[in-house]
Amino acid sequence: MNAEKIRNVIMDNYQNPYNYQKKHDGYQMVNTKNNSCIDNINLYIKWNNDVIDDISFDGEACAISISSTSIMIKNLVGKTKVEALKYIDSFDKMLNCENFDKDLLKDAIVFKNMGNQGNRKICAYLPLMGMKKAILEK
Repeated sequence: MNAEKIRNVIMDNYQNPYNYQKKHDGYQMVNTKNNSCIDNINLYIKWNNDVIDDISFDGEACAISISSTSIMIKNLVGKTKVEALKYIDSFDKMLNCENFDKDLLKDAIVFKNMGNQGNRKICAYLPLMGMKKAILEK
């Protein structure tokens, strides 16, 4: 994917985030934040047994964290806990320059080079840390 396409995907998900500020009663809520910057995101997850029925979010964060959250939500709704953990593991491997499943990550591949930028790596991984916490608490 070329640099312009990467930028367009990130900016589109930042300016038009999927399921932003869509809260619901009865959803599991988990907060994830970066203590070294402004990034502070609340994830709201609706479960149907072990399947993710819906995810929404709110909070304040940079373009990388917001777009990563938006893309993560698009990729995880409808997945089981096990499938979601595989996605999170593959994303983590991508950021750490290890072998990963690019087909599983879909548009999240735009964050591949964030692994080379320590501060941006945290921004990209932040929503996934929150989602992993939610899965392990469920």
